[in-house]
Amino acid sequence: MRIAIVQTNPVFGEIKRNIAEALSLMSSASADIYILPELFSTGYNFTDEAEVTSLAEPLQGSTFTSISAFAKEHSCYVAYGFAEKDDKLYNSGAIVGPEGLIGHYRKVHLFYRETLFFAPGNLGFPVFDLPFGKVGMMICFDWFYPESARTLALKGAQLIVHPSNLVMPHCPEAMVTRCLENRVFAATANRIGTEDRGGEKLTYIGTSEIVSPKGELLTRMSRTEPGISVVDIDLKEAENKRLNKYNDLFEGRRKSSYEG
Repeated sequence: MRIAIVQTNPVFGEIKRNIAEALSLMSSASADIYILPELFSTGYNFTDEAEVTSLAEPLQGSTFTSISAFAKEHSCYVAYGFAEKDDKLYNSGAIVGPEGLIGHYRKVHLFYRETLFFAPGNLGFPVFDLPFGKVGMMICFDWFYPESARTLALKGAQLIVHPSNLVMPHCPEAMVTRCLENRVFAATANRIGTEDRGGEKLTYIGTSEIVSPKGELLTRMSRTEPGISVVDIDLKEAENKRLNKYNDLFEGRRKSSYEG
């Protein structure tokens, strides 16, 4: 299968412009699944809850309409992040395909000022059955908690899609470890640019990447330029959890010895 990570440069609050940028980048290369950044259509650096409320949308709102139309036209799947308005406000992600909505996820581990505006996710860590394999989702700061990727892997995920707005420098290298310890593929789609709003200046690190179950860096993008990168992968590589004839990553777990 072909997987594409899409690295965008959103302008805060300009939803139509940001969706158009993403669609243009996706249209430039063919893939079975595209991964877009966290909150790609709104921007990230909200100043207050009222601002989030004004830009958030239902699960099947305008962002869904545009992205699902692309998925139907190109017979592909797209994972993306958006600000969700439901009973509460959530930092969410969705996967759509030619048949429409596949499912969605609400970010469990909120970062920094997100904790002021968004509610923690309440859908757990879902894994979706797609025609080419099992795909799990986590969002940005979820990477900091090893339980996120481990939970998805234990549920059978062969590929973890990871929409992100990374500002700390550690994640690109840490995802190599996440893939090694779980023997999964991971695709981190980050953004670039700077947002200076409400007394907080955030600069995003780019370096979107795809990592193999062996910890191989299959592609890593620029720190400063938008773009798209496509890699051919075989998800069956994520089915083998053995390190050698004596050690299986999952069978070797000693749950009775773990605390917390």
